Amino acid sequence: MNTLSEAILWLNDPLNWTNPGGLLERLSEHLQISFWAVLLGCVIGWPIGIWLGHRGRGGAAVITFSNLTLALPTLALLTILPLTPLGFGKPPVVVALGIFAIPPLLSNAYTGLRSIDPEIKDAAKGMGLSGGQMLRRVELPLAVPYLAAGLRTAAVQVVATTTLATFVNGGGLGEIISAGFGLGISVGGNQIVAGGIFVVLLALAVEGLLALLQRLVTPRPLRAAKRRRPTAAAPAG
Repeated sequence: MNTLSEAILWLNDPLNWTNPGGLLERLSEHLQISFWAVLLGCVIGWPIGIWLGHRGRGGAAVITFSNLTLALPTLALLTILPLTPLGFGKPPVVVALGIFAIPPLLSNAYTGLRSIDPEIKDAAKGMGLSGGQMLRRVELPLAVPYLAAGLRTAAVQVVATTTLATFVNGGGLGEIISAGFGLGISVGGNQIVAGGIFVVLLALAVEGLLALLQRLVTPRPLRAAKRRRPTAAAPAG
């Protein structure tokens, strides 16, 4: 049998799921780390992006910050943060992945508020809405699809990258892959491939669920408008 077939057999073994340190335990750790990291990114990225988008300023700062944050190697952060008072384990992993989640959340929040038609804002002002009322009643509801898109991107990135938590004793599905390498390629190759397949399937599942959520939270008129939007014609010549 080739390695892929052996990996599928490894995944079909119930003991590999239920034993201590098995897939179920590591999956639980993986999801917990990912949840707290994305939540941390939302707590930081969304308020800043919404505030800057509402004010109509700071676009260059948002782009610069997002690019600088994306340029930070996540593995380097995972290596440096355990040397701080955070120590080893899950806290530095959550912080590092939370930083990694901020750019898509921040940029999508800013873009969502800046993409609103100025005529809609003028109409809201004409009705006597204050700045706070306009943000709550007009801008945020219309920006929800963008916020959901940022959440979707950040969550998938974090779920995939949480595998690196094993390098700082943070747990997660990366422990399955790391344990396979510890056994050697000839013995643990099936476990390495099985762990990789499981991470890919988990990322795809998160992508699918959040894509459905994004569609559900998009107001029906916006969905209808998107369907009616004409396709751009190809340039002549």
